[in-house]
Amino acid sequence: MAETTLHETEIKMEKTVEALKRDLAGIRGSRASPALVQHVRVDYFGVPTPINQLANITTPEPKLLLIQPWDKSTLSAVEKALLKSDLGLTPSNDGNLIRLPIPPLSQERRKELARLVGKRVEEARISLRNIRRDAIEASRAREKARELSQDELARATGAFQKMTDSFIAQANKAGEQKEAELLET
Repeated sequence: MAETTLHETEIKMEKTVEALKRDLAGIRGSRASPALVQHVRVDYFGVPTPINQLANITTPEPKLLLIQPWDKSTLSAVEKALLKSDLGLTPSNDGNLIRLPIPPLSQERRKELARLVGKRVEEARISLRNIRRDAIEASRAREKARELSQDELARATGAFQKMTDSFIAQANKAGEQKEAELLET
């Protein structure tokens, strides 16, 4: 039974780190990435639809995103959604596709984004520790119900701690990589 709890805990922690990585990919760095616009929702016939379901998004150059809607009638809706988004970028529409130039970041904005990255990494670490706490509490409850021995509880607690340390290290590494990307000129 302890193996089941360990496996479930590991899956939750993996999902937390993956969510962090997706979140960090959406933070604008010095390079263009389709992940920058993945959170943008386009009003498509009254339904908020993710932009990647309506258009092909490519990066032909490190400082440029090209967004080519599959349905040309959605071009203006995509452009409006990009303008309303929190990206702070101005799209240019040529009638067939939208160019989204990525201007260089100011040093002040880089530091601000690096702080945001640190905040998101800390939130992920807190989430990982909460997952660990919940798993340990569940194991203690099973020990009180005589489903686990004290030795099994101690081993499980050690395994949860080791797993948490490993995933926190992964979260820290992802944050450090993103900060390095943001601070490079």
